[in-house]
Amino acid sequence: MDFKEIVKNNQNNVRNIIRLITKETNEDLEQEVFVKIWKNKDKYKEQGSFKSWISTIAKNVSKDYLKSAQYKNRNSEDDEILTTVKDKKQTPELTLISNDRQERITGAINSLKPKFKEVVMYCEIYGYSYEETAEKLKCPLGTVKSRLYNAKKELAQKLEDLL
Repeated sequence: MDFKEIVKNNQNNVRNIIRLITKETNEDLEQEVFVKIWKNKDKYKEQGSFKSWISTIAKNVSKDYLKSAQYKNRNSEDDEILTTVKDKKQTPELTLISNDRQERITGAINSLKPKFKEVVMYCEIYGYSYEETAEKLKCPLGTVKSRLYNAKKELAQKLEDLL
């Protein structure tokens, strides 16, 4: 696959990841992601999907940007970030009810126990790995996995009719 195809097939995904993490549209970061992909395409090992490799690069570039810009306090912005979580089952026919669905998803996440909500935010919304989340929360890796499992189980029950 040539580089133009890579950019064309992954541009929306990269843009969405950057927007989700930084809360802004940043074409410079998009360009930085694709430059890194181009420079490191020979280092890609076919252990995972190519799209997830690109997503990881986009997440890391976005996180580095936030660190350099000295964004420190994300927890106070949880509700703002939750409103940007996209429902992957969205189709044109469901456009009229998407706001209601989004409110229900946000409400379900907000209704979780604080320990569960915290893990969901770090792993699923911010895109941190289990290890990074364990380090941030200063708890064992197994605890992060257990909390995330239980949080997802609880969310599945609360949002059963949306699944």
